[in-house]
Amino acid sequence: MPVPVVLAGRTVRLEPLAMRHAEGIAWAGALDRASYAYTAVPHGLDASCDYIARALAEQAAGKALPFALVNPLTDRVLGSTRFLELDYWRGPLVWPPTTGVPHGDPLTAVPDAAEIGNTWISAEARGTGVNTEAKYLMLRHAFETWGVRRISMRADARNTRSRVAIERLGATCEGVRRAHSRGLDGVVRDTAFYSVLDEEWSAVRGIIELRLPGLRPPAGHASAYPGETREHGGAGELLPA
Repeated sequence: MPVPVVLAGRTVRLEPLAMRHAEGIAWAGALDRASYAYTAVPHGLDASCDYIARALAEQAAGKALPFALVNPLTDRVLGSTRFLELDYWRGPLVWPPTTGVPHGDPLTAVPDAAEIGNTWISAEARGTGVNTEAKYLMLRHAFETWGVRRISMRADARNTRSRVAIERLGATCEGVRRAHSRGLDGVVRDTAFYSVLDEEWSAVRGIIELRLPGLRPPAGHASAYPGETREHGGAGELLPA
């Protein structure tokens, strides 16, 4: 599984999701529940603990890398997101192919493709740029640190807000898969699929940086964007990237 990291931005900090975030997740998820019609968001402390436990079980199995979205000024939890559908294309070619299993040491694995999903933010963080910056941090880490070939995103076809947000990032719509799965409301839903490829990342990065004030560096200067830290092994020590 990929090494957990802290991704630090101006309006949001992405921390590896942990049980210590349970109260914050419960608080964030309690705001404006009506807006979560298409997204699974825990309600209450017990549900939040279960939500985190299930996310950590997926992380332990190498299936996901979940984050808590945190306000860097107040340390208040603003929501959650994760990398999932991690896929590995390196090593010897075998048939039938085995997805989600890295070649070599699984504790230092780097995926070749992944999905960003299970994203939700609290009502107080909407319209503040938090969602855009969180996606930027994750995309930048995926393409520039991991060196992935592809990042995917998806949304319930009825979820106009999420689809517009993804499209504004510069992601390409690959189409809508009809009658793809059962939605949270019990209705069999269509799902819209999006992607960004490695050769598109430079252009997509430019689009996002223009939307985030103060982010784009002057011409001829290196990016002044905050760095990231890594959690080293199981010790939990944060080291500069």
